[in-house]
Amino acid sequence: MAPSLTFGTLRFIIVSLAVFAQIYLFVRIWRAIRSSGRSRLFKTIAAILAGASIFLIFAMNGFILSRPIPRADLSPAAGFVLFYLPAIWVIGSILSALLLLIEEMAGGLWRVFSRPGRKPPDETPDAPQDPLRRRVLKAGVGGLAAAPFILSGYGAAYAAKVPEVRELTLPFGCPMRLVQLTDIHAGPYMSRKEMQRYAEEVMALEPDLFVLTGDYVWNSVEFLPGCLEEMARVRARYGTFATLGNHDNWVTNLRRLQAVFRQHGIPLLQNAHRVIRTAQGSFAVAGIDDLRSGHPDLDAALLKLDPAIPTILLSHRPEIFPEAASQRIALTLSGHYHGGQIKVSLPEGDFSLAHLRTPYPEGLFRIDDSRLYVSRGIGTTFTPVRLNARPEITVINLT
Repeated sequence: MAPSLTFGTLRFIIVSLAVFAQIYLFVRIWRAIRSSGRSRLFKTIAAILAGASIFLIFAMNGFILSRPIPRADLSPAAGFVLFYLPAIWVIGSILSALLLLIEEMAGGLWRVFSRPGRKPPDETPDAPQDPLRRRVLKAGVGGLAAAPFILSGYGAAYAAKVPEVRELTLPFGCPMRLVQLTDIHAGPYMSRKEMQRYAEEVMALEPDLFVLTGDYVWNSVEFLPGCLEEMARVRARYGTFATLGNHDNWVTNLRRLQAVFRQHGIPLLQNAHRVIRTAQGSFAVAGIDDLRSGHPDLDAALLKLDPAIPTILLSHRPEIFPEAASQRIALTLSGHYHGGQIKVSLPEGDFSLAHLRTPYPEGLFRIDDSRLYVSRGIGTTFTPVRLNARPEITVINLT
């Protein structure tokens, strides 16, 4: 059965975990403060400061997620404090709380099952616990609590900033070199300088065709002109083509989106196609609107298109693939899921929230002679953290 976790369910799970994590971590901090040998006044002040800090950082992250960010041209220090620190805290707190809860439950079970029987009256009582052992245990618990925050910081500062150039070769019927970028998410976690760097990397790959498959911004349309200005710097032999994603439809109306794309000279394929004629033959690029937030119409996108012409379909979400395969579309290109963004690789396969939501979280899929490729994208959303799901520049050599 295909994964069926809805966005609403996913959001409820994440918010519930985040709220639980804040409460649980405060309880653990309060226990540590209460067991210290400090004065009652010190304990009260320390508890108030810990609770206020947790609430403030969590509230800051909630504010960022719930309101459009019109500008992010802040100093690196201010950007870290206002945007990165709250996001890193929330992801780290969820993982830290889960680890500490497991540790606490395991410790409780160990005490229950290892509890000795009642000693005879004449037996010498147990000696006091070794102070060194207690310090080691406390250090171990502290390391267990801190590790997720370190990992989260690594995921935001490094793993989300170092892209992988993923190159593959696929049959198509018209040879060319195609480069795909998706899920740029311009905003506080994707700066103009970073987008400029990505555009330069794409230019260095010398694409014949450059395609963009949606989600150019995160939560404010104000970042769209800068994003498209950088993407328009890429000059591919057969042109650049784009389609919309859910975030683009969320932040403004279609008319404004179309105007900005026209202004920067990037064709927006909104349930439409273009036929490109080359010395090696003709091919088509078609695009549809986002499957949930837009008004997708695959039939309109393929209207009057000769089925014999090999076609590339741009769709932000990959769930169009079975229908595209039934139309014998040679290649569908998508994104949306960021490869899970935070992914665990197990012997049985990869696991992430994206893997629970879709049968097409990332990579290559095939139905008969039709193929789908789902890129991890280059940006992030809701959190700047990527773990085991690096940003991706996709290069496809079509033959």
